[in-house]
Amino acid sequence: MESLEKLKSKLKGVEEALKIELSALRIGRATPALVENILVDYYGVISAPEIRLLVIEPWDKNAISSIEKAIYVSDLGLNPIVDKNLIRINIPPLTEERRNSLIKIISVKLEEVKIRCRGARDEAMKEISGSEDEKFSIKESIQKLVDEANKNLENLAKAKEKEIKEI
Repeated sequence: MESLEKLKSKLKGVEEALKIELSALRIGRATPALVENILVDYYGVISAPEIRLLVIEPWDKNAISSIEKAIYVSDLGLNPIVDKNLIRINIPPLTEERRNSLIKIISVKLEEVKIRCRGARDEAMKEISGSEDEKFSIKESIQKLVDEANKNLENLAKAKEKEIKEI
C-alpha cells in the first residue's frame, strides 16, 4: 500500500535525523561529526588521531582563520589551536554535570522525534480508505511500523546515553 511505503520512508527519515543530531553532541570524544554542521566554505581533511584530539587540515591554507572563527562562534564550546597549516581541537573530558545535561538533551530529542513519528502515523491514518476490515488491517500495520520505529529510536538514545556514561 502506498501510504505504508510513504510512512516507512518518513519514519526512516526521522531515525536518520536523530542519528545526525546525536552524533553532533559533544561527549568528550573526538569525532569529525562534532564539526560537520559548522558551515565554512573549504575542502580538507578532518581526522581524530587520538580520543580527545580533532585535527582539521584544509587544502586551502588561507581558510584556516575562517575555520577557526567558525569553530569559536559555534555552540560547541571548543577552543581551536592553529598550528601552521592545520587546526587542532582538544576535547576536554566531560564533567558529571555535563553528562547529566547531555542525557536530558537526549531525552528531549527523543521525545521530539517520537512526536514526529506520531504525526506521520496520524497522516497515514487519515489517508486510509476501503472497507472496515481493510482499514482495520492497515491501521494495525501502521501502528506496528510506528512501534518498531519508536523502539529503534529508543535504542539509539540508550546507546548514546551509555556512550556518555562510559567516557
